[in-house]
Amino acid sequence: MTDQSTDGMDLGPGMGMEGTLLSVMGIVVKEAAPERIVATMPVKGNTQPYGLLHGGASCVLAESLGSIGSALHAAPYGKVAVGVDINATHHRAVRDGLVTGVATPIYLGRTTTSYEVVITDDRDKRVCTARITCQLIQAPPGS
Repeated sequence: MTDQSTDGMDLGPGMGMEGTLLSVMGIVVKEAAPERIVATMPVKGNTQPYGLLHGGASCVLAESLGSIGSALHAAPYGKVAVGVDINATHHRAVRDGLVTGVATPIYLGRTTTSYEVVITDDRDKRVCTARITCQLIQAPPGS
């Protein structure tokens, strides 16, 4: 079943977004393939007490994009992706608008994947740079 938060995009088996953290945070996937994943997220509702985009929200966006790309890469091998490492550097503050994350692979293997995720603001200024590594494991029965 395809979820509304992906603008009608089918992300493959087991990749529904309804009721997930992505849906709660307003993340909308615009493009998804193992080679490139793009999504937007509103700043509003994802801020820390000072009114700035929460660094954890940037990490959620980054991990989501890297996980989606990894899952799309893993599917032909009968595997699923699970995050095992993420790091992020926050470059500048954002108070409003949308941020856009673009994930591109650093490494696409049979047991691990790594993605670089660049998050920018409405002015195309870099807000955050993250790296996520996923382990590809055998898909559980029924997935």
